Amino acid sequence: MYESTRGNYSDQTGMQAISLGMVPTGGLFVPKDKPKIDWEELKSLTYPQLAKRILQLYLPDFPEEVLDQAASIYNDQVFDSDNPAPLVKVGKMGILELWHGPTSAFKDMALQVLPYLLGESIKALSGTEKVLILVATSGDTGKAALEGFKNVTGTEIMVFYPESGVSVVQEQQMTSTDGVNTRVVPVYGNFDQCQSAVKEIFANQSLRTKFENQHIAFSSANSINWGRLLPQIVYYVWAYSQAVEAGSVVSGQPMNVVVPTGNFGNILAAYYAKEMGVPIKDLICASNENNVLTDFFENGVYDRNRSFYLTSSPSMDILISSNFERFLYDISGRDTEKILQWFSELQEKGKFTVDPETLAKARHYVKAGWAGEEEVLEVIQNTYQEHSYVLDPHTAVAVKVYQDYLKKTGDSTYTIIASTASPFKFARTVLEGIDPSQVTENEWDNLARLSELTGWGIPEGLQGLENKPVYGLEKTTPEDIPELIQKVYLR
Repeated sequence: MYESTRGNYSDQTGMQAISLGMVPTGGLFVPKDKPKIDWEELKSLTYPQLAKRILQLYLPDFPEEVLDQAASIYNDQVFDSDNPAPLVKVGKMGILELWHGPTSAFKDMALQVLPYLLGESIKALSGTEKVLILVATSGDTGKAALEGFKNVTGTEIMVFYPESGVSVVQEQQMTSTDGVNTRVVPVYGNFDQCQSAVKEIFANQSLRTKFENQHIAFSSANSINWGRLLPQIVYYVWAYSQAVEAGSVVSGQPMNVVVPTGNFGNILAAYYAKEMGVPIKDLICASNENNVLTDFFENGVYDRNRSFYLTSSPSMDILISSNFERFLYDISGRDTEKILQWFSELQEKGKFTVDPETLAKARHYVKAGWAGEEEVLEVIQNTYQEHSYVLDPHTAVAVKVYQDYLKKTGDSTYTIIASTASPFKFARTVLEGIDPSQVTENEWDNLARLSELTGWGIPEGLQGLENKPVYGLEKTTPEDIPELIQKVYLR
């Protein structure tokens, strides 16, 4: 069963929680219990088998054949090899490559699964003819969601992205999606404003009723939806098994996990894996110049009243980390009153301060750091020169934060870095790091030059992307999003 982080909604089954996406009265659904695993019993499983096992633990109300279908995507030629999340040795680090799916970003690992889970949930519960999936994206979630739900019967999907806050490649990926049920909308503003607008729609009961009267239900493909977050747990279990098999850690010894994060979903999945029994020592939260999370772990104050920076790692350009609520709920002893107070203050004042006990627990689980733009370029250059390995800027943020952590602590624990995107999605930045003389004003030329320089192949999904027609809608403002969806979808 699943409960609300704010204690303001009745407990729900897995199907109900996934169907709703987020708590309609505010807050997020979390599992009431975290099942335990013995990873030794799982180490011989293939990735699809492991995925099914983890999904079953959290979704016992789902038919087995649905979970079979969902897990089978990992060996159905959707990803570019039989191992959808390979652990690659780079120096003393392990790089967990999570970008071998159709959109070359880690979001594919979950968003190829979610349509099966959400489709079954809607079919079993809603009684509606159609589900409208609303997505706010800082870059990668949008295309991965569009790809996952494209032409899926009974679904419509509308994606909102900050019009100047994503890379050229990310924007072209989204706007060239040609599904009969897909719509993409650039928004004046930043990701936080897009995300807040979508959350407000979910909480608007009169708007929900209007859509329900026309047999349309709302849901989400962001990581506020438990069905999006759950499949991400799998690859941390998988990473540990690979580390043991490679001899990087002895069975039962812990590893550290470094995650570049903005919305706190990817690192939260690692937290759940640790709580379930995967031998993880420290979770290291890596931020870019939008370092609201780093500051929280330093002083216990979450304060979004600060400058917002557009960086070379746009998927992390976030000041309101939605999944952080789930983490705080857990470490505060599931204190719904505290969560309600903190997030009411965040909405009203833009900041909140946790009590010393909660801060101490947060620091126990998570270490944090951030990297600036020049440091990112330096790490990309050094990693290529020393190891012939190409980092995208998000992963470079994580590597820099890990290097700082290592200098500060001397911790020799084997460490994996969650690599969240192919370097070809950010070719200009990567070239600036490796060889600035190669950079051109044409991003598509930069992809070709990066491939020629490094010998790495351009991912299939990015080849010829610049020549595809685009289908994006006209720009809108965050305030006009509710009116827009009514204009498009209500008869």
